[in-house]
Amino acid sequence: MRWNAPTAPTSPATLVVFRIALGVLGTVSALRFLAFGWVDELFAEPHFFFTYYGLSWIHVAPIAVMKGIFVALAVLGLCIAAGLFTRASLVVFAILFAYVNLCDVTNYLNHYVQVFWLVCVAACLPLGRAHSLDVWRRPETRLDAFPAWCTYLLRFQVGVVYFYAGIAKLNADWLLHGQPLGIWLRSRTDFPLLGPLFAYPATALAMSWAGFLFDTTIPLWLSIRRTRLPAYLVLVAFHGLTQLLFPIGMFPAIMVLTALVFFPPPPLGHAPERTAPALGRPAHWALALYCTLHVLVPLRHHLYPGSVAWHEQGMRFAWKVMVREKNAAVTFVVRDGETGRSFEAYPHRYLTPRQLREFATQPDMILALAHHVAADFESRGMHAPRVYADTWVSLNGRPKARLIDPDVDLTTIHDSLWPASWIVPQPATLPHRFFAAGSR
Repeated sequence: MRWNAPTAPTSPATLVVFRIALGVLGTVSALRFLAFGWVDELFAEPHFFFTYYGLSWIHVAPIAVMKGIFVALAVLGLCIAAGLFTRASLVVFAILFAYVNLCDVTNYLNHYVQVFWLVCVAACLPLGRAHSLDVWRRPETRLDAFPAWCTYLLRFQVGVVYFYAGIAKLNADWLLHGQPLGIWLRSRTDFPLLGPLFAYPATALAMSWAGFLFDTTIPLWLSIRRTRLPAYLVLVAFHGLTQLLFPIGMFPAIMVLTALVFFPPPPLGHAPERTAPALGRPAHWALALYCTLHVLVPLRHHLYPGSVAWHEQGMRFAWKVMVREKNAAVTFVVRDGETGRSFEAYPHRYLTPRQLREFATQPDMILALAHHVAADFESRGMHAPRVYADTWVSLNGRPKARLIDPDVDLTTIHDSLWPASWIVPQPATLPHRFFAAGSR
């Protein structure tokens, strides 16, 4: 493994390829939302939106504005790829992309978070100053070389996702019981060639270990010159198979294309005439802070007792990719604070089918809807309604158990960063073992 000094000048070729890939991914993603009607599904059909802690002031704009934002994202992606008004395009893209993803917690996906951070990092790099329309417009801005730290920062951003996705799999469910992969594979026994093998527990266990080892070590193999190309081919095959097996959107394409930053640029043929200026002390501190936060934030779930896959505190923004399968049933019991009369409230009256699937397993979303249900009943004349949640959840094939304390009036609870005592601890049961037909 050979490293250039962080300030060493390097060819801009690798980062130009990254800029083009990032822009194309942004455009394709935005166009998919428009073409498949997802903008209407996510922002027009719901009557209630789940907000992030501390961000309740973010609201969904009228649907015409939301569609306009996605059109803008598609155009900005093309500008980024072509290197036209590069930095401004990246900054505006990051703002609009963050906005549409913060409108509803239901829409959270790990790869959306990764795209946002990649765009933010790209906005801090001189990506528009080589092989771009910006250089064509203003030749005096051209750089012949970029400092090596630009590439290293992007490698860090890609590598940290893989590493923490692997660390998240370092648990008994994944490595000893092959869950939740066993549940998902059992539903794909019709898959060509490999399908019959998916019925056997050993297959899920072997693939679980393969996924764990791949995620935790692939950044290392991509960083070593001799193993880089075979590691990248394995990466392509890995993400290609997951794309075929599971509906995980653009995540495989994002990781395959952004992993190209591990390929070193061609050597400079001559001493560069124009290079980027050296970073000042504030920039060094900013980079150190950025990297430190990306190392620490995924670890915050250790501040909460119990399994993060159960209580979900610290689950988001931590790269815990495909580590849980949860099924749930939720009913709210609303009690009149004056008469004591009780009524049942069903979440499907308030949520879309997509929201129903997401909210039922996540306590903070259940809490948010409980407050909304209370406001709804109060608006219809109930005095000081109290709301209780009858919530049953199955994690990775376990028997269903209560997730929320049914005796807690959720209207007295407000979301916070503190451990939630109103969440029932995960019962000490093992995941269900799935056996192939005829085996014992």
